[in-house]
Amino acid sequence: MKIKKMAAWFLTFCLFAPTAFAANDAKEEDRVRDAGVVIKEILNIPDDIPQDLLDKAECVVILPSVLKGAFGVGGSYGRGVMICRGGEHYTGPWGAPALYALEGVSIGFQLGGQATDFVLLVMNPKGARSLLSSKVKLGADASAAAGPKGRTAEGATDIVMNAEILSYSRNKGLFAGISLEGSTLRSDGSANEKLYGRKLDAKEIIVEHKVAIPACAKELVSLLDTKSPKNMSDPKSLE
Repeated sequence: MKIKKMAAWFLTFCLFAPTAFAANDAKEEDRVRDAGVVIKEILNIPDDIPQDLLDKAECVVILPSVLKGAFGVGGSYGRGVMICRGGEHYTGPWGAPALYALEGVSIGFQLGGQATDFVLLVMNPKGARSLLSSKVKLGADASAAAGPKGRTAEGATDIVMNAEILSYSRNKGLFAGISLEGSTLRSDGSANEKLYGRKLDAKEIIVEHKVAIPACAKELVSLLDTKSPKNMSDPKSLE
């Protein structure tokens, strides 16, 4: 009798487990697609991220629909992707995304209670290496500042121009630079495993290119390759 129950349980598992795993995969794929939609919409705003800053960014972090309801409970504020230019010195085309999570201090009072999209530009290799190797506290482990808007970064302060990470938010149709100091960014290991089907850390995805660009990220990668095909940073800063 016991053997029959175990056999029935095993059969049930075999029937429903693939559906459960597929649902998990779909959730992560949707996150990547949502990131592509967010960056596409933001880059089409007239007063958007300055082109010269985007062209000097080694990586972009996109966190769609961060909800105020998650704030103040010690959980993740938002989940999204980090995508970087390829090659040892970040001078190649944009590559496969790694999934990331934003956690930390409550910033709900700044967000108006609505879903908010965040975009962060990683402006130098040091900032990229920090995010690829460990959890990073913005403002402490990596210098961070609210990003300037407009067609160029002309007139931006020294603080902004020297920051390793520049952050932006879109909330209720308003797009602006926002300070995320005190928050932390970390690689979302379990989500990466679901998306790629095996355990991978962010460095293996982004630097070592151990996986191909997934179908759900094709539009995101194509957009960045079109909008910012070449790293325009000072070559000495990339060494």
